[in-house]
Amino acid sequence: VVRIGVFGDKPPFGYVDEKGNNQGYDIALAKRIAKELFGDENKVQFVLVEAANRVEFLKSNKVDIILANFTQTPQRSEQVDFCLPYMKVALGVAVPKDSNITSVEDLKDKTLLLNKGTTADAYFTQNYPDIKTLKYDQNTETFAALMDKRGDALSHDNTLLFAWVKDHPDFKMGIKELGNKDVIAPAVKKGDKELKEFIDNLII
Repeated sequence: VVRIGVFGDKPPFGYVDEKGNNQGYDIALAKRIAKELFGDENKVQFVLVEAANRVEFLKSNKVDIILANFTQTPQRSEQVDFCLPYMKVALGVAVPKDSNITSVEDLKDKTLLLNKGTTADAYFTQNYPDIKTLKYDQNTETFAALMDKRGDALSHDNTLLFAWVKDHPDFKMGIKELGNKDVIAPAVKKGDKELKEFIDNLII
């Protein structure tokens, strides 16, 4: 069995449906990896991770692969080995329908909601330390805070936000693209050449 770290609360990438089954893009790729490795797509054990503990789960051998909407960054590359990317992404900002936030400048004097350990968290912490933020461990908590008006805006990967605002018509994209265009890639333990090459060949 291959142990793959995935999200349980980030549709359309990785989520758990009402029947308790793992679903999403990342899950489909995980099943493909299991099928190629063992000839059976069910020979995969899904391990639920949070954004902030993805690196730790690989390093402490709780999982073999991370497939949790994982953006490749230089800092993370020092700790894990990334495979070839399977998706491109930038950051975005979601706001209520009646909001007039359209740029980062508009976030001054506002409260920005962030999911801890995400690219958005790192981006705003490094580049805009003056913006007031509220950070949550879980993705679901961060979005609940936006719906409860505990914050004025929420920043996350824009592909995730586009899918979310489509399902939540009371909200819209205030900023559609922000920061560097990054790539999403599977990650394996540092030095696990065999598994990395195997996944790379699958993605090509």
